[in-house]
Amino acid sequence: MEEAERIYSFPPVIDERARVLVLGTAPSVKSLEHQQFYGHPRNYFWGMVYGIFGAGAPEENYESRLAFLQEHHMAVFDVIESCERPGSLDVNIKNEQPNDLPALLAKYPGLKCFAFNGSKAYDTFRKYFRDHPAFRDITLLKMPSTSPIPTQKMRNLEDRIEAWRAILPYLDLSE
Repeated sequence: MEEAERIYSFPPVIDERARVLVLGTAPSVKSLEHQQFYGHPRNYFWGMVYGIFGAGAPEENYESRLAFLQEHHMAVFDVIESCERPGSLDVNIKNEQPNDLPALLAKYPGLKCFAFNGSKAYDTFRKYFRDHPAFRDITLLKMPSTSPIPTQKMRNLEDRIEAWRAILPYLDLSE
């Protein structure tokens, strides 16, 4: 078994326009290598983000992708601030420490919805913040993972785009 080193999440990509915060678990090996949220080229995240808006293929440039995300009132962060994990599979996460999501929400009170990228992100949030009063008025959506690993219901990018459209009513793009 590979030794698990401690890994750390990236700072959030968020501004005052954000209405939906997408929360993953922790960065993958490829994301850490590239120093990018969803940095593995096979991950469906960026294709899903562009796809729910019918915007075609994602920009190659990471900064342009982040700008697109923010222009559409979305933000991205991880539930876990640090953890031990060999490889990239969420099932191998141990000794996690959560990010201070109550403080983030206090700083960005315009957030209306947390969209969890997969079950592990949702379950970890519930483990640490289940009864926290800060989240009383936040919609919590457990979304299908954007991992390229197919499941019974999520086979490809199109399946994920369709499922993730559930966040659209929270974005208020008319503002």
